[in-house]
Amino acid sequence: MGQSIALFGTSADPPTIGHKKILEELSKIYAFTISYVSNNPNKIHKEDISIRSHLLKTLIKDLDNPKILFNQSVSSQWALESIKKCKRIYELNNLDFVIGSDLVKDIFYWKNFDKITNEASFFIILREGYPVESKSLKMLETYKVKFKISTIKIPNISSSKLRSNFNVSNLPTSLIDIVKKNNLYESTKLGE
Repeated sequence: MGQSIALFGTSADPPTIGHKKILEELSKIYAFTISYVSNNPNKIHKEDISIRSHLLKTLIKDLDNPKILFNQSVSSQWALESIKKCKRIYELNNLDFVIGSDLVKDIFYWKNFDKITNEASFFIILREGYPVESKSLKMLETYKVKFKISTIKIPNISSSKLRSNFNVSNLPTSLIDIVKKNNLYESTKLGE
């Protein structure tokens, strides 16, 4: 694949309308977007990775877009491992690793950060309340990190916000029945 590829790993605990919008928008920019669910070593997850990956896979299947691929086999809690697996499977030389602007200040402390920056560029999606501060921009430049800041507009919702104030309208439609039937995320308390 000599085309532009985005790698979008997420905790997706659960996937939200924000994840859906990101995937839809990435498919307009990239030849392919490869997505997967991972366990973030800095988070305690509400649901098991097998449940979260089933939800994301269902969302991607429902999007029915040949440019959006679900591949759980690239999943790792470490970005570098996921990037390397993806490059090996799809025979890629380069790709953009998608992150939210809430993570920019943290990437400098990620395991193998220096190796990650040699393997991939960052595609940063701005999240409301998390501007990319000038200090972070200076650090990106100092470390010679390749990055682009996206103009994608996403809903102001996150998985953690959804869990704390569960409103069914923030879930992609294709996931509502699965969440309710399996009583995930305390869905017996779902607000309509």
